[in-house]
Amino acid sequence: MTGTWALLRLVLRRDRLLMPVWILGLTLAPIGYLSSIKAAYPDAVSRQHFYDLNASSATFVVRNGPLYGSSVGNLLAWQCGFVPVVVGLIALLTVVRHTRTEEEAGRRELTGATVVGRHAGLAAAVIAACGACLVHGLLVGFGLAAQGVPAAGAFALGLGFSLAGWVFAGVGAVAAQLTWGAGGARGLGIGALVLAFLLRAAGDSSASAGWLAWLSPIGWAHRLRPFAGEQWWVLALAVVATGLLVVSAVALSARRDLGAALLPARLGRSGAKPSLRSPLALAWRLQRGTLLVWTGCLGLVGLLMGGGAKNVAEMMRDNKAVGEVFSRLGGGGAVTDAYLAGTMTLFGLAAAGYAVQATLKLRAEEAAGRAEPVLATAVGRLGWALAHLTFALAGSAFVLAVTGFATGLTSGVPLVPAALAQLPAVWVPAGLAAALIGFFPRFAAAAWGLLAAFLLLSLVGSALRWNDVVLGLSPFSHMARLPGGTFSLAPVLWLLAIALVSGAGGLAALRRRDMPVG
Repeated sequence: MTGTWALLRLVLRRDRLLMPVWILGLTLAPIGYLSSIKAAYPDAVSRQHFYDLNASSATFVVRNGPLYGSSVGNLLAWQCGFVPVVVGLIALLTVVRHTRTEEEAGRRELTGATVVGRHAGLAAAVIAACGACLVHGLLVGFGLAAQGVPAAGAFALGLGFSLAGWVFAGVGAVAAQLTWGAGGARGLGIGALVLAFLLRAAGDSSASAGWLAWLSPIGWAHRLRPFAGEQWWVLALAVVATGLLVVSAVALSARRDLGAALLPARLGRSGAKPSLRSPLALAWRLQRGTLLVWTGCLGLVGLLMGGGAKNVAEMMRDNKAVGEVFSRLGGGGAVTDAYLAGTMTLFGLAAAGYAVQATLKLRAEEAAGRAEPVLATAVGRLGWALAHLTFALAGSAFVLAVTGFATGLTSGVPLVPAALAQLPAVWVPAGLAAALIGFFPRFAAAAWGLLAAFLLLSLVGSALRWNDVVLGLSPFSHMARLPGGTFSLAPVLWLLAIALVSGAGGLAALRRRDMPVG
């Protein structure tokens, strides 16, 4: 473990922008939810009505988990039901980034040549991820307690988020030992996260299969029962599971060589297929897995969100304050339209996540040294970059179209046009990511920080009624609220111009700068 603290400082230095952004964003979200709940359900009668509508709704139970009561705290904990999934995802990606990605890029070998122990890098990554999750959980606890909710429930909710992140930091550490590349490790970790969500959903939606939720770290966060008679002993399950996963990761790390993996690599073809003769074909080969995962996951969420449209419509008819909350997020006069328009905004933000990831594949290929052999052939930089940007732009359109279709399938409202209306806003973060790759390649990951800021403005800022000038910094605040809203061409043209100028500027800079930039 020699050198662990020095490597920990290095991890924190590299994540000095990204880590505070996600901690702050995910801390403000529950506080924003609390303010909205207090405004929408000011008395016990309205909260009880909400409970009666949603406690037995299979769609909402699958999405958010069980609703244990009708108090403000109960409604808040239920509203935050998906936060443990997000925290778990961030934690496992953080660990993979600072372990397998470093190893794949060759930087682990350089640090390992100094006075650094074999397991110091793994320990530093896990400590950083778990520490960030703990800080987030404590901030949530203090922030909610300061808003007047019971302190025990507030800290139980925050620590539930933290411990979910701890477990998946351990999952990321194990996955990093099993596969040859960071992409494979991320795939294994996200697969485990999806499995945990499905186990939790299956256990919560079926009385006879409730035991399944106990097999899921996401289910443990709900079984902690914030504001509903806290079961503090559940935290021990997460601590023990995290310890076992980290010990397993250390043991697996000791059994392999640097740069190797425990799962055998599948040998490729002796000769490339004819279909790989173009940069676009190569980009498809590299991007297809990401595209299919995003499409499948958002399509499933779309089915769930569409199925809840009827329940939300009934809530909004009986509670004008709830209708106002959804109307600020999107939509026209009809209650169902307001809900569905807000849902389309959420899907637009999610599709922007795919677009940013697809664009940053350029930087990943460059940093890993795989771009140089390609560019040493007759392939030019522009052709190589445009091939990947094609999937960032067209792929995000495909993701939105499938998600809109899935949501419309269960809601009974055609939503593909409403989903595609988000594209100009989706392409702005992709264009900004391309600009960062061209001008400031070392800070390309800051594109995720920009997207997190847009998410914060669109969700938390809207709920808390921040100043319109501040909210206008998010491209999603300028999009037509469809269905039910009025389409305007001017914002679309402005957003397309911003995406085009930033993307073109990034490509121009990419042509003129040195490659690779470490």
